[in-house]
Amino acid sequence: MIPGSLAANPRLDRWVTFEADGRVAVAFGKMEYGQGIFTSLAQMAADELDVAFERLDVTPAATGEIPDEGLTVGSMTTETSGASLRQACAEVRALFMAAAAAKLGCDPSALDVRDGAVLRDDAPSGETYWTLADAVDLTRPPTGEAVWKSPDRLTQVGQSQPRLDLPPKVFGAAFLHDLLPPGMRHARILRQPNPEARFVGLDEAAVRRAAGEDVDILVDGSFVALICATESAAARALAAAEASARWDGVRDVPPAFGEAVALTDMPQTIHTAGDPAPDHSNRRRLTASFSKPYISHASMGPSVGIARFEDGRLTIWTHNQGVYPMRALAARITGLDAQAIDVIHGQGPGCYGHNGADDPPIDAALIAMRRPGSPVRVQWRREDEFAYAPVGTAMLIELSAELDASGRLVDYTAEIWNTPHTGARGTAVAESALPGYVAPGPQPPRLMPDGSRFSGGLLNAIPSYDIASKRTVEHVIDPSPIRTSSLRGLGGPPNAFAGEGFIDELAEAAGQDPHAYRLAMVSDPRGRAVLERIATMSDWSRRWETGTGRGLGLAYDRHRGAGAFCAVVAEVEVEADVRLVKLWCACDAGLIINPDGAKNQLEGGMIMAASWTLKEQVKLGGPGIASTTWDDYPILRFDEIPPVEIELLNTRDKRPYGIGEISQGPCMAAIANAVAHALGARLRDLPLTREKIAAALLKEG
Repeated sequence: MIPGSLAANPRLDRWVTFEADGRVAVAFGKMEYGQGIFTSLAQMAADELDVAFERLDVTPAATGEIPDEGLTVGSMTTETSGASLRQACAEVRALFMAAAAAKLGCDPSALDVRDGAVLRDDAPSGETYWTLADAVDLTRPPTGEAVWKSPDRLTQVGQSQPRLDLPPKVFGAAFLHDLLPPGMRHARILRQPNPEARFVGLDEAAVRRAAGEDVDILVDGSFVALICATESAAARALAAAEASARWDGVRDVPPAFGEAVALTDMPQTIHTAGDPAPDHSNRRRLTASFSKPYISHASMGPSVGIARFEDGRLTIWTHNQGVYPMRALAARITGLDAQAIDVIHGQGPGCYGHNGADDPPIDAALIAMRRPGSPVRVQWRREDEFAYAPVGTAMLIELSAELDASGRLVDYTAEIWNTPHTGARGTAVAESALPGYVAPGPQPPRLMPDGSRFSGGLLNAIPSYDIASKRTVEHVIDPSPIRTSSLRGLGGPPNAFAGEGFIDELAEAAGQDPHAYRLAMVSDPRGRAVLERIATMSDWSRRWETGTGRGLGLAYDRHRGAGAFCAVVAEVEVEADVRLVKLWCACDAGLIINPDGAKNQLEGGMIMAASWTLKEQVKLGGPGIASTTWDDYPILRFDEIPPVEIELLNTRDKRPYGIGEISQGPCMAAIANAVAHALGARLRDLPLTREKIAAALLKEG
């Protein structure tokens, strides 16, 4: 069977080429933005081709140069792109073995490859990939018949190779922010206060005085750009423009809309799925309500984009999640044919989900189309990133469960309120400012392989245990009061936070230890192994009595019910605030390509989750988002990050699972469970601030 991305890009030479200097170029359609995929995918290719890792060059991401694999999302690159690249490399290897066998007059089974050199009966044959390259036509589709290497034959996979993308970043040669093409102009955009607002005017004389140099003030409907020769002048011009701009149709967003409970009163569509309602006889029923607020991506560096329109062609430089989707978006907004647009990827601030990276390139493209010839650079400010980039939706999660006479969980219902988790994908924040703007029509529902409706809000809505009867009810609020789209893990992490917190409450109701209670409901041996290992790592048996101010909390999850297995334990101390003492993680993600990279992904996810759990909340007010600085939107500081211990299990399994989204949910829940253990009182609404701690203790007292 041919993997999907390879079937969609079926020419082998789009994936693998042999250079005249003894090097190999591999290409794939996923973007490197800090997760280490350039390195891990190159390791997979090197193993299937039997060449040294050092021989490989990864083709820079640009339309026309790499296969079209859509967006880099869902922590699926290793599973999907990796499968396609391995299959392409296995097909290429088989073709070269057939060519070598024909030239040497032997059966292909007598041949092997070592670092690109063909061996016959384990001795050099004099042939290599490079001597045979002219005899092998790679402009052909795959057959699907080539067989991947088994895990025991992999030598590059499983090694902690140094990251290919890090040296250019360390030495200042990688980031798009530093790209300075000749003749570049710098621009800032005067943003609509909200998408409905319409531009009336501004004090152009004040803008020109403030800039201190020539300012090209571009006005097209409500799209207003300030274009200067230097970035500092553009920044001064924007400040003056914001002070004097006049708008019609500005609406206020009530601050209360920032709380998840407000979702219940907004327009919504309800979707139900799962088993019929249970017979409640002879069962104990428990309920609980959990919530998370809107959360920002809070990328450390604001987004940037560059564009040039010349001789009928538009070139865009971006650090977004996919060059081909960016080309499609630019074609829709500019009206150009997609084939007249080139998109080149550069490194930028890391993102997990849809942050502001799509927007500045579209800003720049709109300016370049109206001011052809010179490259135009649009740099967002911190305030732009917080105020206008999509945020992760707030979620209200109401759970109910029924226990049998032994205390075992036998029935589970999750009812969820959220806005769409992918609602702003394929749109740009500047789009609504354009004359004649018509909002894109609703997208058809995304379907799962079994034909069921996909919803980001339902990921891990049902905990990863053997539960006899279960169901979900999802309330999708649309339109959202603010711009929301995908944030790392979509609804999976908050659902795990809620579900695993509720499991702790059920264990307490059943009079059982939280670890033993979970273990009794997991029949999958891989899940059991993860739970058993985390107990050993964290010395769970030492867990002390509740309410001492010190807490030890546990959580477990199988990603999306079908992916990697992950368990986390958190130790905390709680006084006025929560102090993280240590975090442990045990994970079975199957075949591990780069162990160091895998641990980095897990640890980074846990630190991000800790920040969500303890600190982060988007505040609303005025025309939209009111928390537009680091003072308004605190995140976990370096001196608040605890030691993190990670173990990888079952690392030579045949199948690799995505690893970028699996540790957040268990970590959020483990911290919340540890806080409940420390206080003897449960906090169910994120973030777990000192005000909420005080309120919980007051309520208990």
